[in-house]
Amino acid sequence: MPHTLPDPGPDLSIPELSIVVPVYDEAEAIAPFLAALRPVLAETGLSHEIVFVDDGSRDETARAVEAETARDGSVKLVSFSRNFGKEAALTAGLEWATGAAVIPIDVDLQDPPELIRDFVRLWRAGHDIVYAERVSRAADSRLKRLSAGLFYRLFNRISDIPIEPNVGDYRLMSRAAVEATLALRERNRFMKGIFAWVGFPSVAVPYERPARAAGTTKFNYWRLWNFALDGITSFTTIPLRVWTYVGLSVAAGALVYMMTILVRTWLFGIDVPGYASIMVVMLLLGAVQLVSLGVIGEYLSRLYLEVKQRPIYYVRRSVGFGRATGEAEADRRLDAAMRRRAG
Repeated sequence: MPHTLPDPGPDLSIPELSIVVPVYDEAEAIAPFLAALRPVLAETGLSHEIVFVDDGSRDETARAVEAETARDGSVKLVSFSRNFGKEAALTAGLEWATGAAVIPIDVDLQDPPELIRDFVRLWRAGHDIVYAERVSRAADSRLKRLSAGLFYRLFNRISDIPIEPNVGDYRLMSRAAVEATLALRERNRFMKGIFAWVGFPSVAVPYERPARAAGTTKFNYWRLWNFALDGITSFTTIPLRVWTYVGLSVAAGALVYMMTILVRTWLFGIDVPGYASIMVVMLLLGAVQLVSLGVIGEYLSRLYLEVKQRPIYYVRRSVGFGRATGEAEADRRLDAAMRRRAG
């Protein structure tokens, strides 16, 4: 039997399934995405909503989604005041979704909507999380495949919370898993790590990732690099700890070198060291100190952002959330927030 929330009445009905779609400058992808998604949702037989989160798009994305809300009451729009990033948009989607199960999905159709059938079947079988696992990344460039592989190997080696190397955000989450995810309120959000941290019974659905159907990716390698730093600094302190051992190793090496100089001076007399060797040692130690300060700075900067406690995102407007539904959602989010604070 599907896990569904009680129906509080005809005006405050809660959908069984929420589809969360973060979008940024994706106006041309909205129509093809909905055309592919709607038949799959109809096959599931579940009541549903489709929540688009516009992450401060500069094109006509918000207008395209708003036009769909006028034609289809299940389509809803949450529009940010500016671009806050995909992790913030995904968080907002989870917060605004009201379904008993929630599925985050990309609008470019690289996350095939057809997998939702398997997601729902396995959710009905009792799994709280059903995630899509790529068996092939042929659509990605060789450099992206290489860099992604290196990142996942490094992350899983130094973190206590391993993440699946070929798994993205595309997954079904039960209401319990969604509330647990939202209980983690850090501002630097690495959602793959957060999903792994909350746990819950999970199962994978393998698939081959197709090429993007419309638009272009908004990620470049600089943003991916910063994304990787956020992930590492959010889930492990090994980069900080390693500099303790580096310092001890340098101190041990300096002690050995000092003893060598003392013994050589005692045996052979005073020896004037060369200028080149002094410069090499000074530059090496200076580089080690600067790198260690850089690592400390990465953690300190994130601590600074957390201490300020700024909102993760700010909503400029929302469309498609009726008055009754909006009040019910506000009450639900308030109750969830109070439970998280009490916990």
